[in-house]
Amino acid sequence: MLAHELRNPLAPIRTAVQLLRLKELPAAQTAMARDIIDRQVEHLVRLIDDLLDVSRITRGIISLRRETVLVGAIIARAVETARPLIDARRHSLSIELPDDLLTVDGDKTRLVQVIGNVLHNAAKFTPPGGTIALNVTREGPHAVIRVKDSGIGISPDIAPTIFDLFAQADSKGESPEGGLGIGLALVRRLVEMHDGTVAASSPGPGLGTTVTVRLPLLAAQTWIGDQSERKVPMLEPRRILLADDNADALEALALQLRFAGHDVRTARDGAEAVRVGSEFEPQVVLLDLGMPGMNGYDAAREIRRHPWGTQVLLIALTGWGQQQDRQRTSETGFDAHLVKPVTQIDLFQAIAARAV
Repeated sequence: MLAHELRNPLAPIRTAVQLLRLKELPAAQTAMARDIIDRQVEHLVRLIDDLLDVSRITRGIISLRRETVLVGAIIARAVETARPLIDARRHSLSIELPDDLLTVDGDKTRLVQVIGNVLHNAAKFTPPGGTIALNVTREGPHAVIRVKDSGIGISPDIAPTIFDLFAQADSKGESPEGGLGIGLALVRRLVEMHDGTVAASSPGPGLGTTVTVRLPLLAAQTWIGDQSERKVPMLEPRRILLADDNADALEALALQLRFAGHDVRTARDGAEAVRVGSEFEPQVVLLDLGMPGMNGYDAAREIRRHPWGTQVLLIALTGWGQQQDRQRTSETGFDAHLVKPVTQIDLFQAIAARAV
């Protein structure tokens, strides 16, 4: 099942790449190929993130970064993440929010993941041209978020296990929509970590499904504003050194930074990063941690020994994102720790943290 789900998005990516190699490819087809790659990469990122979260759930090491969050902000971001699939399947989405501001004490990223997964499930298991209704209400001390779809519904024998790991609406695992059946398991665990509840109901097969999430509300006076709405900061041009053994990742990030006006040099391992840095004297260094030969940790220590490296902004850019990984980078001398795939906002905000 896992191999099937991983290979599915790789096939259109490969085809799109082959199309982009054609010299006479019209502009419209070039744009289409790029869109295919973008959509399928997002699908892979989502799948891998869910798999990693499953692993963390089973080991009990998921932690929340709690803050005061507007429920409306959660809904807006979740709809944004699910919108491409909803639009692609030509679904009608209606959203109903209360007039008053509902706030919860929670991890915004994880709560967006919760509602995003519910919306994604609704879109995925509703035949094209269906309807999805998202409704938010205040019921006593809880914010209640309901997502109702006109999809395939749930059989009575499947309903009790729909939030179990690897459960699927099709008990035989033969749904044409595929999937690993982990999205709703993540939803339940994350909701429970927020002291909430989640339930699914359906009149039966072919009659749609309603998923209801209940989260405890904060008192209105505790709202101090959503601090997580961010914009890409404007940066003065900087000298930036990138080091990563993944050539595609290295060149793509270098291109993005050059387009933003920065002077960029690249290296494929830690030793090369130190050599290039000694000549280039960058203001910012982004290091992958798992490079062969001299890894990112050793490179960081070596960079800090050089006069040019004492004040350089040193950022770890890595696939390792657990608390112990962040602790180790901090102790090694890094100024920031970013987890791949990093967004432009996170990257530019990390760079903007140090004035030129």
